[in-house]
Amino acid sequence: MANPDLSSPLITSDQPEVFISIDDDDGDDHHPRGFEFDHLNPINPFGFLTDAEPPVQSPTTVDPFRNDTPGVFGLYEAVKIVICLPIALVRLVLFGVSLAVGYLATKLALAGWRDRHNPMPQWRCRVMWVTRFCTRCILFSFGCVLNDLPCFCSYQWIRRKGKPARREIAPIIVSNHVSYIEPIFYFYELSPTIVASESHDSLPLVGTIIRAMQVIYVNRFSQASRKDAVGEIKRKASCDRFPRLLLFPEGTTTNGKAVISFQLGAFIPGYPIQPLVVRYPHVHFDQSWGNISLVMLMFRMFTQFHNFMEVEYLPVIYPNDNHKQNAVRLSQKTSHAIATSLNVVQTSHSYGDLMLLNKASELKLENPSNYMVEMAKVESLFHVSNSEAVRYLETFSSMNPDSSGRVTLHDFLRVLKLKPCTLSEEIFEFIDVEKVGSITFRQFLFASAHVSTQPLFQQTCELSFSHCDADGDGYISIQELGDALKPTIPNLNKVEIQGMFMFLDDDKDQRISKNDFLSCLRRNPLLIAMFSPILATT
Repeated sequence: MANPDLSSPLITSDQPEVFISIDDDDGDDHHPRGFEFDHLNPINPFGFLTDAEPPVQSPTTVDPFRNDTPGVFGLYEAVKIVICLPIALVRLVLFGVSLAVGYLATKLALAGWRDRHNPMPQWRCRVMWVTRFCTRCILFSFGCVLNDLPCFCSYQWIRRKGKPARREIAPIIVSNHVSYIEPIFYFYELSPTIVASESHDSLPLVGTIIRAMQVIYVNRFSQASRKDAVGEIKRKASCDRFPRLLLFPEGTTTNGKAVISFQLGAFIPGYPIQPLVVRYPHVHFDQSWGNISLVMLMFRMFTQFHNFMEVEYLPVIYPNDNHKQNAVRLSQKTSHAIATSLNVVQTSHSYGDLMLLNKASELKLENPSNYMVEMAKVESLFHVSNSEAVRYLETFSSMNPDSSGRVTLHDFLRVLKLKPCTLSEEIFEFIDVEKVGSITFRQFLFASAHVSTQPLFQQTCELSFSHCDADGDGYISIQELGDALKPTIPNLNKVEIQGMFMFLDDDKDQRISKNDFLSCLRRNPLLIAMFSPILATT
């Protein structure tokens, strides 16, 4: 399905004007709770902004973040944990000692080094070999043994397939991200420069080791930070004296059963890319870092007889000479190669979906996976940020969704301070693209974003405020609000007008300023339909 170009104006004149006609039905549009929708003749309550309806997107049934074994299930697992507890204690000691020694070696390698803009001097790199050996011991403590380390205690080796390309051929490598184990393995195997979240710098002990890898930090919520990171990636990839660069373009861990959308940072510089694939074959214990805490995941790994891991180096992917700067094309080729090797589907989920999943869990909503919307697709269609999507979820959660994640008309109207009437019915039906009498978060988000991204939305909001502020004092009074709403929501009583007034009063200072009005409509863009009659007079 082609993405609509939301950046092009719907009206091309220099001074667009909006006209709407309102039929007077003598106030007979007050419907009791439970009134029936006219699905055969739907009316678009936002026709003054656009004739188009929200795009219809089929929800995916794939949950790329779900860990299949978040707890201990079955007698076999319980007995195994009891048997492995003494082994787990030994592994824990080995892990702690290896981490401490690696930390001290890294501190020595970094001591007195000021010029971190340039590659690390050779003698410091040799000191870092101590840390790399320690990471090999850490892998062993988790039950993962490399081919070049003698196999004892009947642990399974980490199996490799293929070979890493030379640095001058593929200066950038990318990998799927399933657990915290693969960064440890890649540090030992390749000693690359990594791109990581700024939050990793503050991790005890680990943060110091990451800094020694000449990490490129990025704040995923800052456009300026992302731009600077791309510049650093390009600079270091172009210089053979730097180690090769490692990125996890999915931006978060998944369960390995899908490849989610790629961030473009690794692909914008236009260098050849070598994809790497990581698998964790298992029967009883899923090693993916999904809906399971880090402490529990480490405990489960310590109490396994074997932890299996497979690493495959795929063929280098070269940018097309005619599209060297086309990062999207290069990322698509790389994503497809990884998905094909894993034999899994590709989805449009992103880190934003993980934020929605965590927020749904925080709000104690049933079946949190119902609230993932494939945020990469949403961002492409509407340019909605992750934080904005989370804000919409907070609003939707207050509508009391059921176990299937659906909301009825009654709760929808309650939260938006609307009363049952023709307009509120039309707004709800506009969202309910399935015409089943209830809405999902995906539908609510799509409809809200569809309205708020229309070219005339901001102008319409400002115009609505100007006409509501009848006396021109810069504020909307309760009386002015009631007069403005009468044409669309008849028979409003004082309590209902007061409720809407308080809803629009964003800073709760008992008066609606222009900032209050615009801020509330940006968060609840569907409410702009209440002021549509005002536009008919302009």
